[in-house]
Amino acid sequence: MLDSAEAAAKLGVTRDWIVSRTGVESLCVAGPEESVVAMAVAAARRTLSAARMPAHAVDAVLVATITNPQPCPAVAPQLAAALEIDAAAFDINIACAGFCSALQMARSLIAAGDCKTVLVIGAERMRDIVDTTDLATAPLFSDGAGAMLVTTTTGPSGIGPVVWGSEGGRASALQVQPPVFGSPQPESASPALRLDGGAVARWAFTTIPNVVREILTRTGLEWDDVAAFVPHQANWNMIRRIARLLEIPEKVVIADDIQEAGNTSSASIPLALHRLIGTGRARPGQWAVLIGFGAGLAYAGQAILIPEKPAPTSTSPTGPD
Repeated sequence: MLDSAEAAAKLGVTRDWIVSRTGVESLCVAGPEESVVAMAVAAARRTLSAARMPAHAVDAVLVATITNPQPCPAVAPQLAAALEIDAAAFDINIACAGFCSALQMARSLIAAGDCKTVLVIGAERMRDIVDTTDLATAPLFSDGAGAMLVTTTTGPSGIGPVVWGSEGGRASALQVQPPVFGSPQPESASPALRLDGGAVARWAFTTIPNVVREILTRTGLEWDDVAAFVPHQANWNMIRRIARLLEIPEKVVIADDIQEAGNTSSASIPLALHRLIGTGRARPGQWAVLIGFGAGLAYAGQAILIPEKPAPTSTSPTGPD
């Protein structure tokens, strides 16, 4: 765990400067042996164990990640091999919208009759692509992984219709530069995440509230029906402003995992949901609205019924199981 005071000292600012601008009080930093694959495997094992589900019952493995250090092989087949799963396995690279996009793909695979059980994981080592001297990213991004099982049910679906989209014309607001492949690079330039926080925030404030309203409409819900709002943990100030724009009532719990775990990109939603359930602030059988948004720029979200068991399971280098 990296306290924001330590990050601040390296950046020449104060802890209060970081907390007031991001809400981040600490970051999770993976050790050298905690690869993206290793963290994803740990989260998957805990989820399967909690569900009392044998690995061989999994029909597909979907991993949302942007921090696989190798373009190939993908993380998902390596995870499947570690769990002795002989099934379809592939990665989804859409950053902060990745986990909700993967949930929709799992829902569609089951609805089509192609799968009965799909393992969905969000796993990131964001510290690997952060310039530790960059005030825009170094105090914000963190490492972690979370997993969820999506299975068939005899009752109503526990995952509502997705609302998703992209605006690739705004890609420069959040991207890795210089490119990893295909262009000359100065010897001193290492690819790193570059964030125009103002541009992302302006886009989020005009786009995401409307997306969330559409999620509610398509699912047939009102805020009175919802127990928890679980947005991508982008920035605590951004989350609070989106909540105000949506006029979310006080009874709805707003996920705040970013304060202790930072921004973990595609892992942030399962991590945040796990913390809400683990602390008793959200309970099985209640509706939660999920919305991922970020690099692309892209978004994806849906409402889910919090499962009876297992709870979404997460892993982080120093975080709770």
